[in-house]
Amino acid sequence: MKHAVVILAAGLGTRMKSKLPKMLHPLLGKPMVAYVVETALRSGAEKVVVVVGHGLEQVREALGGYKGLEFVVQEQQLGTAHALKQARKALRGFKGPVVVVQGDTPLTSVETLTGLVEALGKEGMALLTMRLENPTGYGRILRDKRGEIIANIEHKDATPEQREIKEINAGVYCFDSHVWEALEHVSNDNAAGEYYLPDLIRVYRERGKRVVGLLSDDPSELLGINTRAQLAEVEHILLQRLREHWMNQGVRMIQPQTIYLEPTVELAPDVTLWPGVILRGNTRIGEGCEIGAYCVLSDMVLEPHVTLRPHVVAEKSHMKSGSDAGPFARFRPGVLIEEEAHVGNFVEMKNTHMRRGAKAGHVSYLGDTDIGEGANIGAGTVVANYDGQRKHKTVIGKGAFTGSNSTLVAPLEVGDGAYIAAGSTVNKNIPQDALAIARARQENKEGYVKRLRSRGS
Repeated sequence: MKHAVVILAAGLGTRMKSKLPKMLHPLLGKPMVAYVVETALRSGAEKVVVVVGHGLEQVREALGGYKGLEFVVQEQQLGTAHALKQARKALRGFKGPVVVVQGDTPLTSVETLTGLVEALGKEGMALLTMRLENPTGYGRILRDKRGEIIANIEHKDATPEQREIKEINAGVYCFDSHVWEALEHVSNDNAAGEYYLPDLIRVYRERGKRVVGLLSDDPSELLGINTRAQLAEVEHILLQRLREHWMNQGVRMIQPQTIYLEPTVELAPDVTLWPGVILRGNTRIGEGCEIGAYCVLSDMVLEPHVTLRPHVVAEKSHMKSGSDAGPFARFRPGVLIEEEAHVGNFVEMKNTHMRRGAKAGHVSYLGDTDIGEGANIGAGTVVANYDGQRKHKTVIGKGAFTGSNSTLVAPLEVGDGAYIAAGSTVNKNIPQDALAIARARQENKEGYVKRLRSRGS
């Protein structure tokens, strides 16, 4: 049966102690409300309505990549039933069931949403319930002798006998298309003066409609996020699920509890991740790659059998099969490392193409550089690519060699097979197979130090 989903995402989130709207606090690199949106879309919802309040434009922008969403505004925070009423106009003419889910419960599953639709049938109300050993603070579900739900009693209003009930209201609902009329009969006669969705149990029963409970066996679905500690708790669950998923796909994780990765990351079988690895964004790691301890990769592509030694920090770059880097290498955006190329310790690259078999072993900066096949970059080589206003390109030819502590002032071309003597500062093109020496001539002054010391005594 076709259904709609309304996501209640208008909460202020004052307990988060943050200027960032509550719904945009990230879980594994993605706003918490995005998880709920994705669940709604995967459930087959014909329409998805997001009820927003604080930070409307920020939330709308953050969810801009999802097609088919409608946004409505809850100007005043007058309770969950009041929030649902704001979606009435957006769902005008829709005759199917309406599922309501909280925007701060990112662990709610697709199976729960579709299960509620099935449990509802043609009319009435369905809600998700759960049994907790310690239900303190949650509304208790009251059932009659036939097992039908007759009420939801808040903890503070419950009698000692009712507080012994373990079944609680998890806050996810499904209503028939008569819900809009039913909402008009919800009362705000409570301590907070707000309109609450559980009051619809009373309204539906007064009209002779069914109220069905769907019992969940996954307590994590109940976890809402109101504090930083709860955010961390939910993120821990999501992260553990991701780790288990990839290990089941053939990824080796050494001390998996130390590894951070995001849902957008893709890993092939026989990838090895050493402790402390962080994988973000659209990172793709091919079969047989080994990622050393404490590497941080963002939007990286690693073809099969790439090796990264510890502490490589790399973003928006590409390494081809058989290449390697590290330890302590850094790739800024736009780096392409071809097959069998080697990038060593404390080498930084930006917008640089290192061709097959080239090597940069130690302590160099290579920006806006095309490094030819088999070229060797000596320790301490620096490409001076920025003149204070513009970036300039350097081309280093096939088989070329730069001596230690060379400075290459761009724009510059170093011919195939050319050598640059150690300590040179080069600002003119070097022909093929030539040797460039660009440094002051050494002069030794015999006896100078002895004479200097004698004058001071």
